[in-house]
Formats: sequence, structure tokens, C-alpha cells
Amino acid sequence: MNPNPIKNVKTDEQWREQLTPQQYEVLRRGGTEPPFSGEYAYSKEDGMYRCAACGNELFSSDAKFESGTGWPSFTEPAIAESIELLSDQSHGMIRTEVRCRNCGSHLGHVFDDGPGSTGQRFCINSAALDLQRAAEAG
Repeated sequence: MNPNPIKNVKTDEQWREQLTPQQYEVLRRGGTEPPFSGEYAYSKEDGMYRCAACGNELFSSDAKFESGTGWPSFTEPAIAESIELLSDQSHGMIRTEVRCRNCGSHLGHVFDDGPGSTGQRFCINSAALDLQRAAEAG
């Protein structure tokens, strides 16, 4: 039994209605947006990055850094329990996939080549994120 069951369960049809085609491809089918194309690739705005599918708090702008990879990169999640890490052996590579623990959506991958004390780089698709700007949170 999974100790952390997905809380936000929807049918495929419901996800298709809620999400844009790009969000659906990334979040529900595990796709990847082209590098340097995403809305948040260069964003320096303060706030909380939430799951674009369910609103779950994922990454703080305080943990965001410029990795040069073309995708938003973070040193750590805002709340460790908000994400789930899974082995991904697709495309002839061994990687660690990052998923939203609340809805099971694909967010991106984590690598062990990041800066700071964590040494991690959470490489996340902009299409998987929705930035709640600090000014809006007030």
C-alpha cells in the first residue's frame, strides 16, 4: 500500500478540460517543453511556484537559480513532502523523475549537479508550474 496516496484524482478527460495542451503533455504524459521556451525559465520574481494542475506548493523563488539549462531550476522543494521522486529509465537514461505528490503530475527531473548545500538541481518544466507572486499572496 502506498503510504502517500494521490489526493487529487481526476479522469483523463477532466485533466484535458482543465489543462492547456502543453500542460497536459508535460503534466499528465511526462513530456518536456523545449529548453529556453518556458514562461519561468528566466523569471526572477519572488513567490511560490505551485503545481499548475492542482495548486500544491512546490518550490520557493528563494531556491531558484540560473542553471543555464533552459528550464527553471531549484536547489530544493519548498516542502519535501509536496513532491515524490521516482526512478525514470526512459530514453536510454537513468534519471530521477519529480512528481507532484498531491496529483501525481510529472514536473521534471532532479540531478546531483546543483549548487549549494543540497548539491541538487530540480529541473522543472515551466508548463508544470504556476507562480503565485509574493505581492499576490498578501
